[in-house]
Amino acid sequence: MKVWLNMIFYQATWLTCVVGAGRGSWWPGLLVLAVFASWQLIVSPWPRADACLAVIVSVIGFMLDSTFAHYGAMRFETVVPWAGFAPIWMVALWTSFALTLNHSLAFLQRRMLLAALLGAIGAPLAYWAASRGWHALTFPDDPLVVIATTAVAWAVLMPGLARLALKLRALDVASRYTIASVKP
Repeated sequence: MKVWLNMIFYQATWLTCVVGAGRGSWWPGLLVLAVFASWQLIVSPWPRADACLAVIVSVIGFMLDSTFAHYGAMRFETVVPWAGFAPIWMVALWTSFALTLNHSLAFLQRRMLLAALLGAIGAPLAYWAASRGWHALTFPDDPLVVIATTAVAWAVLMPGLARLALKLRALDVASRYTIASVKP
């Protein structure tokens, strides 16, 4: 049940962020993310791993999408807080995505080829849907080049993030046993 709720919360965050941004409002997605993150960190068997993933993946996502914005490959709507960088609603999407890596996307942690394939297909489709369906971003130049670049980036990124999630999860578990075994 928790896996399904994780997936539903992720989709709700994605939809709220993208629809909100397309309508000029950056904050509704952050509210949904706050509820999602609070719930996930409470029910997670690996809360430290999830929190670390949220920070790391958010920074990676901010850097990647800011690079796209800087080079004019993507133009984001509702550019809060700074134009020319990934907006806060995009960072919220990355944070939300990070919270799925040990839960609804955990099946990818030992399937690197599948992770690469899902990244190469899923991420470009998400960017395209955000652009075409809700006008949350645009591709000023050739959209096919941007979609192909995104596919390659995510084909590399997704297996790395899946592996990182597995490693952080193992560290979270190991740290609990280490702390529990230390006696005064």
